[in-house]
Amino acid sequence: MYAIIESCGKQYKVAEGDVVFFEKLDTEEGKKVTFDKVVLVSDDGKVQVGNPYVKGVKVEGKVISHGKGKKIIVFKMKPKKNYRRKQGHRQPYTKVEITSIKTATKKAETTKKVAEKKVEA
Repeated sequence: MYAIIESCGKQYKVAEGDVVFFEKLDTEEGKKVTFDKVVLVSDDGKVQVGNPYVKGVKVEGKVISHGKGKKIIVFKMKPKKNYRRKQGHRQPYTKVEITSIKTATKKAETTKKVAEKKVEA
């Protein structure tokens, strides 16, 4: 089972157990994060495509760490004008482990199980 989610202006293909690097998210390390902008969900050959998003589907993850990416060099130059500027940049990121993909059918199954346990008790 995998899903394509939209976050930080980009789309990511994720599955349960994947570790994904997102652009900086405002969430503390160790906390849960929920992505509800799910564009596509594939479950054993059954594909659901959203318009623009799939309703009732959420992707949950756990923030592992924050950090900065590899340094890139930005160099500007204008020939024959003695203009040169060198600047470095490190893009901040958030490392997230995807814990679960919750679909509407899974939610219905779990609510039925909970209701059955209450009836038995």
